[in-house]
Amino acid sequence: MHRNIRDLVTAAVCLTLCLLLPFLTGEIPQWGNMLSPMHIPVLLCGLLCGWPYALAVGLIAPPLRYALFGMPPIMPTGLAMMVELGVYGLAASLLRRALPKKPAFLYVALVLSMLLGRVAWGAARLVLAGLSNGVFTFAQFLAGAFTSAVPGIACHILIIPPLAMALEKSRKSA
Repeated sequence: MHRNIRDLVTAAVCLTLCLLLPFLTGEIPQWGNMLSPMHIPVLLCGLLCGWPYALAVGLIAPPLRYALFGMPPIMPTGLAMMVELGVYGLAASLLRRALPKKPAFLYVALVLSMLLGRVAWGAARLVLAGLSNGVFTFAQFLAGAFTSAVPGIACHILIIPPLAMALEKSRKSA
């Protein structure tokens, strides 16, 4: 019971951060969106909580942020982000639990989750383009998932594992 409440509170904090962090990075010209601020709390939730919590935060954050603040645009960005962030949360949680609890494997879980989420984003964009008679090319996938995302990828790899380790340690002592 105690763990469920702790995970629920952690997920709520992560969802709140998904709503608020884009305001901070949005003030950084040309870099704000590339830092992918909503990804950080979802990945943290996945590494710290059970997969249902992390999946829910990933699925809820984009449409909730759109409903409250009008961003991200729901079609196609918000819908594709729902899939991407949902996969991030799900994969991070399942991989963290399946892999050994050593720091190196935290990085492995993070990087694999990020790859799976980006592939899911590309698949979602492809489906959405097909449904709207649009076009989504492999070049657009590479540009959106990797090339323009390099600052965010680097930021996530630098910030998330140490933060997750510190939070795991504090949760064990609580």
